[in-house]
Amino acid sequence: MVALFSGLDGDKFDRQYGDTVLFRRIVRYFSRYRWQGLVVILTFTIMAILLAMRPVVIAMAVGELESDAGDRVLQLLLGALFVSAFIEYVANWLRRRGLSRIVGRVIAQLRMDAFSSAVHLDMAFYDENNTGKVVSRITSDTQEFGDVLMVSSDIVSRLLQIFILVYFMYIRSPLLTVLLLATTPFVVIAALAFRHMARKVTRQASRQLAVLNDTIQESVSGISVAKNFRKEARMYREFAGVNRRSYRINVQRGLVIAMIFPALTTIGGFVTALIVYVGALFVFDDVISASTWFLFVQAVDRFWFPFTNMASFWSQFQQGLAAVERVFALIDADNSVIQRDNRPVEGLRGHIVFEDLNFGYSDDEPLFRDFNLEIRPGENVALVGHTGAGKSSIARLITRYYEFQGGRILVDGQDIRSFNLQSWRSRLGIVPQSPFLFSGSIMENLRYAQPDLDDAEIEAVARSIGAGEWLETLPRGLQSEVGERGTRLSMGQRQLVSLLRVLLQNPAIFILDEATASIDPFTELQIQEALDLILSQTSSILIAHRLSTVRSADRILVFREGEIIEEGNHEALLNYKGHYAELYNTYFRHQSLGYIEEARERFEASPAGVRAH
Repeated sequence: MVALFSGLDGDKFDRQYGDTVLFRRIVRYFSRYRWQGLVVILTFTIMAILLAMRPVVIAMAVGELESDAGDRVLQLLLGALFVSAFIEYVANWLRRRGLSRIVGRVIAQLRMDAFSSAVHLDMAFYDENNTGKVVSRITSDTQEFGDVLMVSSDIVSRLLQIFILVYFMYIRSPLLTVLLLATTPFVVIAALAFRHMARKVTRQASRQLAVLNDTIQESVSGISVAKNFRKEARMYREFAGVNRRSYRINVQRGLVIAMIFPALTTIGGFVTALIVYVGALFVFDDVISASTWFLFVQAVDRFWFPFTNMASFWSQFQQGLAAVERVFALIDADNSVIQRDNRPVEGLRGHIVFEDLNFGYSDDEPLFRDFNLEIRPGENVALVGHTGAGKSSIARLITRYYEFQGGRILVDGQDIRSFNLQSWRSRLGIVPQSPFLFSGSIMENLRYAQPDLDDAEIEAVARSIGAGEWLETLPRGLQSEVGERGTRLSMGQRQLVSLLRVLLQNPAIFILDEATASIDPFTELQIQEALDLILSQTSSILIAHRLSTVRSADRILVFREGEIIEEGNHEALLNYKGHYAELYNTYFRHQSLGYIEEARERFEASPAGVRAH
């Protein structure tokens, strides 16, 4: 079993709650629907009374069979049974209808709370946790909990029925009732003995389901890469391995549950035989009547039914508790980003200062140590350096995606930790290295940041770039569908849409993590025009991969291992012949016009070039 559960230790943010804590939180969700709950409880009670009275009425009919008025009493009792059956049907329909509505609303609220927590968690959370597992908690686990609640209602109704039935049994024969109740602890102890094992197995089953969902999501999202490298078979094998482990864990859970049900059934069988035997002796000794004995024969099955039903349902019940535990763990997940105040952001000039900043993605691997940097209002700063030098980390810290461990980041003299996060980020224009577009039209994606803008305003801004020529390359202009994640557009078109989306937002500070993909000259020109328009209006931080972007910056900062080792403009840094010159020759030189001219001249002078002429 240890080998079977390896790799299913749960996520870092998982928590284990006691049953009391879980039930209190669940009750808080249901307490919002008190009046609807009262109706459901009333129908529960009516059903329980009618079901409990049925064996009592039948026992009464048996007792009246030998009396003179037996026929008339029997007719009345049969009529009462028909009426009670009709009332039971109506009460059950009302119970189901009311309970379905309440449970549906509770599950919807749970999903809203879990989704709200998920969207407000910082980026560090998603670096450590797979999105597929988060999705599984919001969808599968909440649904599992809802299904368990519906099944639990039937058991609660049966238990209420038992309490009423025990009352009538005690009136008819206290001795047999006490004997029956005295055997109950054996069944309860047997059920509780399996409690810990069942909880553990069902928790692992939930975790494995999350792994399965995550594998499916990742496989579908990366299907194009798999096809490019012809790895469909490998993808299938990986899924098959995860699926087999899910099967084995569920079989293990089934075996645990299979141990519970026969144990309780066996105990229940012995107790039933005991009641029947002792009751028969009491009848022979005239201690109780035959009708009372018949009542106990009927009632024993009804008495044990909820316990045996709970035994078969125990797996689902534990699954439901494990599921809601996982949902609450997501709701309670902590953000690493800590705000000191909640002030709104008003009228930014864009003066950014990093003051003795210390930051690392992990405690044992610091990236910035006593880092200092000043970006003046309206200044456009380009960050260059090898991968891992700290360029993107600067942007992530300004956007408050990650928490720094020491020092301060000041904007217009105020610590950014004192700003309301939503208000602060609304003043930032961010274009990531891999622009993300939502399914829908280009118009809908442009309107994403400013929903109140009308089509005419958006089209005017879109046509201000290159006189709108880029729109002519699209089948339906701004109404063209972008596809999932923007796959119907080229990388350059996606970048352009992302830049225009930021331009419509009119940010105070602009952050661009430029993509490295090759872009055709026409789209390059459109992007640079949109970029120049944004740069003219904001303080900007450009993580640059294009020579045109580097040259357009007011200042270039050269990073290496979390430190600024050089700064200046393009020409000054080239003349310095330091690290920037190496980067230029490695990444940027081939983009320059001079390099292209030199390459053309070398080709024409080569034998292949001569033959071409």
